[in-house]
Amino acid sequence: MNMLLLNGPNLNRLGKREPHIYGNETLEMIENRLKSLASQHGFDLQCFQSNHEGELVDRIHLAEDEGCDGIILNPGAFTHYSYAIRDAIASVAVPVIEVHLSNIHKREEFRHTSVLAAECEGQIAGFGSYGYEMAFYSFLHRFKRGMENG
Repeated sequence: MNMLLLNGPNLNRLGKREPHIYGNETLEMIENRLKSLASQHGFDLQCFQSNHEGELVDRIHLAEDEGCDGIILNPGAFTHYSYAIRDAIASVAVPVIEVHLSNIHKREEFRHTSVLAAECEGQIAGFGSYGYEMAFYSFLHRFKRGMENG
């Protein structure tokens, strides 16, 4: 099984950027932890981060072309206004789970709306970096259930 961990703008600054909101872990630490978790369960996890909307769109398209089974996506600020990323998610058959480190619904009002959520399998927000693991376990459960059903 193949999965993609996709991170949007400014997430390359984790560990330095507003640690009181986003924590002290770096993106590399999160990626390594998730890769290890995926490997323990027989998954291959690819990681990609970009501050550029078009690169994220291209990577979503490529995920389907490569036979990816699921995408864990933290779109960062693109959550609130990127119809291009929303349309990219809608254009592929790969399920996507949206993840946010902070609880976007308890923050500034502009962060309360996700234009992506309606195209995603679900949204996980407010659990810090553990939200990535929650998304992984959600996919794991989904894949196991699919194998049992045929």
